[in-house]
Amino acid sequence: MKQYSLLAPAKINLYLEIVGDRSDGFHELVMILQSIDLADRVEIKPAGRQTIHLHCNHSHLSDPQTNLAYRAAAFMRDRYLDQFNHHGGVDITLEKNIPIAAGLAGGSADAAAVLVGLNSLWELGLTQPELQDLAAELGSDVPFCVAGGTAIATGRGEQLDFIRGYSGMWVVLGKHKSLEVSTPWAYTTYRHQFGKTYKEPEEFSDQVKRVESGELVEAIAKENSNAIAQHLHNDLEEVVLPAYPEVAKLREAFKQSNALGTMMSGSGPTVFGLCESQKQAQTVKKQVAEQMADPDLQLWVTSFVSQGIAVGT
Repeated sequence: MKQYSLLAPAKINLYLEIVGDRSDGFHELVMILQSIDLADRVEIKPAGRQTIHLHCNHSHLSDPQTNLAYRAAAFMRDRYLDQFNHHGGVDITLEKNIPIAAGLAGGSADAAAVLVGLNSLWELGLTQPELQDLAAELGSDVPFCVAGGTAIATGRGEQLDFIRGYSGMWVVLGKHKSLEVSTPWAYTTYRHQFGKTYKEPEEFSDQVKRVESGELVEAIAKENSNAIAQHLHNDLEEVVLPAYPEVAKLREAFKQSNALGTMMSGSGPTVFGLCESQKQAQTVKKQVAEQMADPDLQLWVTSFVSQGIAVGT
């Protein structure tokens, strides 16, 4: 009986710029995405019955209607019904290590893992680009999570230009366990406050080219840790930090530490600090923990990785 164990890495945003409004109601974005070595584990095996069953070590994610991993399996069942009927249903066991509602694409990574796992389990023979096309129907971050590594993401985040990354950097992540930030709220609030500065659709491509040829991409290509840290950027900090003083305080704690640079990831509330070595990262983690002295604060030390979903048997 075939079964698959998959690692689903989280991601951070090294760059997030909101360019303007799209005709589909989403924002036109330019982002630089980076996979990190903090990962969920997703186990997929035949169920012996025509059903999809989800097991999760986090009760908050046990509802099939809201769990992206379950929704990905249901999506593949509906898209490839003949293969589902032939191979039967699946049991999915989700071991959550990526914090929930953290701006780290944990749910998207789980969905990507299910797509990759079912492609193998049901012998669909889909290529990575084909999987990414399917992933785009599930969510904006899911296509990146399939392949992982380092990429310039445009459109609503689903259009990807993968670039050679730099796996030599370490990351310290910090998140208040009880704190969540609504992604729709963050983008809607940004639109209300800064919509007058949005570019027109005919200007979108020029903005993309500017980032593609910009200093952060150059710093990544040259594996220049200090330059990477100096050119971090996230437009959503403009609305999240004033509204969530705990996130602002955490960011300041990282700034006062020995981290090379610090920023909020995505719509938050996770804040990260970049470091050149594991030793430096452990020092930063200790410094931030001492400054904050908050039992609700969780901290992780991780690193950049060059791939997305990794499959084992």
